[in-house]
Amino acid sequence: MILMHDNNMLNYLKEVLKNMPADWLNLTTHRLDIYNENLAKIEFLEQFENLYKANNTETAALEKLPTAYDYIRLGHPLSSVLEWGIAKLNNTAPNNIISFSSKTVPVLSILRKNLLENKNTQIIYTGELPTYFDDEIIRSVYGYNFELKQVDNIEHISKFNGSTIVISQKDKIGATELSPNVNFFINLYRNLGSILLVNGKENESYISEIQHVRRRETIAMTPANCLVALKALVARKVIPPAKSDVEEAKKSVLKSIQKITGSPTTPLVASSGLSIQYAIMMGLIHDTQENHQGKPIKFLVPPNCYGGTNDQARRVAACLDNVEIVDLPVDGNNDMVQSIDTVLTKVAAED
Repeated sequence: MILMHDNNMLNYLKEVLKNMPADWLNLTTHRLDIYNENLAKIEFLEQFENLYKANNTETAALEKLPTAYDYIRLGHPLSSVLEWGIAKLNNTAPNNIISFSSKTVPVLSILRKNLLENKNTQIIYTGELPTYFDDEIIRSVYGYNFELKQVDNIEHISKFNGSTIVISQKDKIGATELSPNVNFFINLYRNLGSILLVNGKENESYISEIQHVRRRETIAMTPANCLVALKALVARKVIPPAKSDVEEAKKSVLKSIQKITGSPTTPLVASSGLSIQYAIMMGLIHDTQENHQGKPIKFLVPPNCYGGTNDQARRVAACLDNVEIVDLPVDGNNDMVQSIDTVLTKVAAED
């Protein structure tokens, strides 16, 4: 059932989509003139809310909003607007709604915090568990612990000593049927990505940690996919299937990479540099577990390199007892080639 204030909100969003600045869809890098990282999503939505109250959907007004780009990881205008709209439908704060391009990382973000806090987690799913959700890999490679259960109805979920996550596959954006016994709802949307809903004030301490995982290991739902989701939301229709040419376009990109580089190796493409780096790190850990059982794992990282790389590597090491970061000195009077040789010799001597 659509309430009057929901109807007003959806009509407002419909006009916003008609008048939205082109940069909302096409620009995914910094707007340094109006960018404040500490207020990435908040500042944009505070002023967007003011426009909503004034029923102002003019393009000129929307263009002046302080945008929150960080290579679409911290959040961007369309993901922020989508999260705002979903928050309105669920009568919660926009901060409690977090969109992801990935469908598995939202789960990992909660599992990571609970691992570090030694807190239990149960993952509940309705219908079929997505084929890409490999619970054994998540346990063995990532080191996360959880119980996995299937239910027919969330009303059957009882109170749990720890965090309860409900994963559902949806074909329509809208209000989520909430339950006091569920801490986190993760809705999966076909080819678009996922939306995580943090349920209850007692779970709001997770928000910054979840946002940081999105920032370091993946990205927000892409501008193009957010636009598809928003159009489906305001039309109150199911999400349309992916365009038929997307898969062919992906194959074309891979062939072009091989042709340009002259390499026979099949390239891997990810949503961002940190996404592919994270996949490589976890893939190496998986390979080591299978082919070098019992061996300690050491990642060599220049301590002064790009902050995201440094932070991500150390975040992985914090979760796994046999993974360690070894600093690779490359600044000042240090020569990178010599430093690599020195560090590798030292590591080899240890084992």
